[in-house]
Amino acid sequence: MSKSDKDNGEKNQMWGGRFAEGPAAVMEAINVSIDVDRRLWREDIEGSRAHAAMLARQGIISPADAEAIARGLDRIAQEIESGAFPFSRKLEDIHLNIEARLKELIGEPAARLHAARSRNDQVATDFRLWVRRACDDAAAGLKALQAALLDKAETHAATVMPGYTHLQTAQPVTFGHHCLAYVEMFARDRGRFADARRRLNECPLGAAALAGTSFPIDRDATAGALGFDRPMANSLDAVSARDFALEALSAAAICAGHLSRLAEEIVLWTSPHFGFAKLSDAFSTGSSIMPQKKNPDAAELARAKTGRVTGALVSLLTVMKALPLAYSKDMQEDKAVTFQAFDDLALALAALAGMVADMTMDEARMRAAAGWGFSTATDLADWLVRTLDMPFREAHHVAGRIVALAERKGLTLDRLALEDMRAVEPRITEAVYSVLSVDASVASRTSYGGTAPDNVRAQVARWRDRLSQEKAP
Repeated sequence: MSKSDKDNGEKNQMWGGRFAEGPAAVMEAINVSIDVDRRLWREDIEGSRAHAAMLARQGIISPADAEAIARGLDRIAQEIESGAFPFSRKLEDIHLNIEARLKELIGEPAARLHAARSRNDQVATDFRLWVRRACDDAAAGLKALQAALLDKAETHAATVMPGYTHLQTAQPVTFGHHCLAYVEMFARDRGRFADARRRLNECPLGAAALAGTSFPIDRDATAGALGFDRPMANSLDAVSARDFALEALSAAAICAGHLSRLAEEIVLWTSPHFGFAKLSDAFSTGSSIMPQKKNPDAAELARAKTGRVTGALVSLLTVMKALPLAYSKDMQEDKAVTFQAFDDLALALAALAGMVADMTMDEARMRAAAGWGFSTATDLADWLVRTLDMPFREAHHVAGRIVALAERKGLTLDRLALEDMRAVEPRITEAVYSVLSVDASVASRTSYGGTAPDNVRAQVARWRDRLSQEKAP
């Protein structure tokens, strides 16, 4: 055989019976996916083990061949883990790379492994296994971030800070309550990943190329061996569906948006204008020209990951939007964006969990800021309703006039003289001062879900109990 014939034979050894010549260089470049999908090697080996064991049980291959295949796959796993595996771009993808190496290791039995399956159901199975694990990893990262937030919430259950709407001072809240808002938010993110995992947990293996197979396979057995709830019920759907990845990416994009909101607040809190928090050198960087700078780059980069994760979702939505059933090569583009998105999400989760744990809060500055902007004006209006039986809309108007007066005098509400308030509403008594401090304001918010310190402590305890009782998927 000439060198040219040998090269062409190597290029087409898995699918070359139909082709006399090797692919053009540009075809090889656009077609190859091993640089991306080599990350599926664990899933590919796991799927092949289950498939070979099932083939043997069904009498499609011999027990001896199945045993040889299992030994060969174990050897390949060891080689990949050690970095000794000879990946080849000429073999296109992870599936053909593993199959070719298996043939080198065990010879003829390797050729029997692909009975009753196609690369179409093989990659669909591998990818589902990977996305399932990615959902579990994201949920674990979220749980770690929740735990860090709970620690902060417990420490700062009574630490007063400004609550904002429109980024304008609105009402005093506790920092613990603020942290718990993110605990709730991230719980919903975890729920979305759990939902995505539940829906994706059906097994495509055995659908073959698109129509199923004439071999007497046991799809329930392979589904069970791989931890799926059931085999997919339609072979066309099994090989062509990527909505499982889309749903996981959607959950990731929503989660990344929530992470970005927290990251933005850390950027604000650590700025000199707010001065609510400090990060240690472990989560800060400096400037190449300005020696005084201490930048929250980890928060900024976590914030930026949102664009990449959302972009991955839009990218795959666009790839899938007009594909006829069943498989098209366009779908090869599903993995790169999904892998990158979950890498970015994992990094952002870890960075934010680290920053939350690392932050030192300036309680005195937060308390002082909580009183700016007449933040207890609503408490004044509520007092007028409760004490003077004033309709709320009238009380709102009276409180607004008192705020305007305090603003003209340059005073906070709790420092405004009683006679000044009585000039607006003569029935106001000295008892009004009991609601005008920021501490009194937060202590009064005892309604379920409110910011009162006792509420915060109760919610922290509830969440700790809930997280401790959760079972891994």
